[in-house]
Amino acid sequence: MTSLSPLYEPQSGVLTVQYEPNELTALLENPPRFTWIPAQLEHDRYVLQISHSEAFSQADTQTIKPIPYNLYTPDDALTPGTYFWRYALLQEDGSQTVWSLVRRFEVPADLPETPLPSRERRYAEASSQHPRLWLQSSELDDFRSRLATDPAYCGFDIFYEKSVKPWIERELIAEPLPYPGNKRVAKLWRQMYMDTQEALYAVRHLVVAGTILNDEMLLDRAKTWLLHLCSWDVNGTTSRDYNDEASFRMAGAIAWGYDWLHAQLTEDERKRVRQVLLARTHQISQHVIEHSKIHHVPFDSHAVRSLSSVLVPCCIALLNEEPEVREWLDYTLEYYACLYSPWGGPDGGWAEGPMYWTTGMAFVTEAMNLLKKYTGINFYKRPFFTKTGDFPLYAFSPDTLRASFGDQSTLGDPVSLKTGFNIRQFAGVTGNGLYQWYFERVRETDTDSEMKFYNYGWWDFRFDEMVYRHDYPQVEAIAPTDANIEPVKWFRDIGWVAFHSQMADPERHIMLLTKSSKYGSVSHSHGDQNGFLLHAYGEPLAIESGYYVAFSSTMHMNWRRQTRSTNNILIDGLGQYAEKNKVLNMAANGFVEVAEQRKGYGYSRSNATAAYKEYVPYLERYVRELYFFGTYVVIVDHIDLSQAGSVDWLFQTLYEMKLNGQTFKVQGRKADMDGRFVYCSSGELELTQHQGFTDVDTAEIEGLPLHWHLKATTKPARSHRMATLLVPIKHGEPKYVSYFMDDQGFDTHIYFTEDGVTHRVEVPKAY
Repeated sequence: MTSLSPLYEPQSGVLTVQYEPNELTALLENPPRFTWIPAQLEHDRYVLQISHSEAFSQADTQTIKPIPYNLYTPDDALTPGTYFWRYALLQEDGSQTVWSLVRRFEVPADLPETPLPSRERRYAEASSQHPRLWLQSSELDDFRSRLATDPAYCGFDIFYEKSVKPWIERELIAEPLPYPGNKRVAKLWRQMYMDTQEALYAVRHLVVAGTILNDEMLLDRAKTWLLHLCSWDVNGTTSRDYNDEASFRMAGAIAWGYDWLHAQLTEDERKRVRQVLLARTHQISQHVIEHSKIHHVPFDSHAVRSLSSVLVPCCIALLNEEPEVREWLDYTLEYYACLYSPWGGPDGGWAEGPMYWTTGMAFVTEAMNLLKKYTGINFYKRPFFTKTGDFPLYAFSPDTLRASFGDQSTLGDPVSLKTGFNIRQFAGVTGNGLYQWYFERVRETDTDSEMKFYNYGWWDFRFDEMVYRHDYPQVEAIAPTDANIEPVKWFRDIGWVAFHSQMADPERHIMLLTKSSKYGSVSHSHGDQNGFLLHAYGEPLAIESGYYVAFSSTMHMNWRRQTRSTNNILIDGLGQYAEKNKVLNMAANGFVEVAEQRKGYGYSRSNATAAYKEYVPYLERYVRELYFFGTYVVIVDHIDLSQAGSVDWLFQTLYEMKLNGQTFKVQGRKADMDGRFVYCSSGELELTQHQGFTDVDTAEIEGLPLHWHLKATTKPARSHRMATLLVPIKHGEPKYVSYFMDDQGFDTHIYFTEDGVTHRVEVPKAY
């Protein structure tokens, strides 16, 4: 069937899914993932055709229908070659409207094959027996027999002592009270989700241990906890719309309880628990699919995470017992197969930063493991999952502090042990010994953070340890060396670049990190395109300043998200857009033009012009070059304006600096840093510093150390060129980098020398 005019197709926006694949798409897995913008917002169903022929001749055309959402992953890999595809809106009577535009794509040979089984056959291996979450019913006897000969099997003894026994005598947790006046209070919001996390621990740990040990006392106590939680108001303080974090944990607790206690519950109890679980799961599915519509606009951090924390365990527990559950689970698997992750791509990056990588991966790997064991579907084969362990390895190295971008609950603390647990999961999946090294290093350093809210309120390490040791092999650690890591690591998918020297030795390691991202300041990202961070010799020198008190706090909105908190520039005192309009957040973006290792140094060039356009429409160009010479850094900034303006060059650190002329010095506990403005086209800069956080409610940060902020201000000009030298110095090992300049035509050449080795940096003339 052909049509005289194609189906009307809305234009892709920065927040919407894109039309994929197309002529410009470089496929990284087979089969390709098909996505398009919905033809209508409600009740849309589609028919898709894939063909070797642009005319879609019947002989070589595959027709798939009905497709319930604007995304599709075929259930078989395609043979290499050239293909065409189109889609149409499917009417209620089964007929179709006019076809969309025809798009072409190429399938190369030797791509990883990652099809998604069709809806008709994807649960063929799934058992109707309980339990289904983690250990299948068929695995229980083996676990028990191994435990009988080895009480420490998979760390069960520690799990029982530390994570089971506390809940035997613990009083039942009361249902959380409403916020005063039903207005959200950050401290109470956090307490609610920590209470419900404890409820999850109580149910899950008691019932898992009780079932494995055939211990009626533990099972009875687990049932008491489960029925107590089912008495809470589904539409009350732990509902999705009141406190979504609390609702996620409640749904998870009840899913584990229903699944593992299934044989212990009476029919009436099963019905009661099932109704509550169904209602709570429905709240989440309705928000994800109907309200947030992450298959249309995928950038909702909590909605995407709730697929893992709620829909996977709850739908597995209820599958084939409630009719709508299968549809919710199908949606979840199709999202994982096609759109996951909206925050990164084949390089494995995570645009929201390492803390939200940690939370995202903690729940999605748990979901991947549950799905793999229950359905046999292995999402770990997808390119993102084979590479995402690189993100913390390079952008959140285990010895660093305050040296990564985005919202982070752990600011000022060592790298979270859960980040280490996550990357070990990918060691088990891929066999990558660098990931295992990361885990072991973090386990050595983060030894006392278990009770902090960003751990205790989110996960239990002993349960995680038991599950991993049962399901995955021990991988031998391999320390990073010049031969097995990339000295310049460019995460093209998110626009982050990491430079490293001697990563394996915390006392010698130097890390420089920069970003200029297409994601701009959306979600948990900040107005920090072209920003940089520097950690050297165990000391945070150029830092992420401030604290992550709570999302939307004054610290968050007025400081952390704003350009003035970063190592960046302001133009006439104005920074990048970082407020609450998501379209403008995504538009306030940047991109990395080049990132590579050159002879003797690492180099990147990033462009953040668009990030300033909302507030500085007269900015024509802002490009920042970074030269990483292994032991020192040179930064070259290019700012061109259509009218005269001044530039503030910003630097954030933990310590009061010594300012002298065009120099500034940071004196840390383990290392110092000499900074010098080597060249500025508009003349000498005016250097000032201050301590504190502007426009932040001091009550939010009571008792927390204040940070120091350098501002180096230029004279007004239409064009600015600046070159800045940063030299980290390990205590007891003084060093000096000398330099001289000469003019060569339109460029200024600056020659830097350390230990007899000279490098040249070119600075184009300002106009």
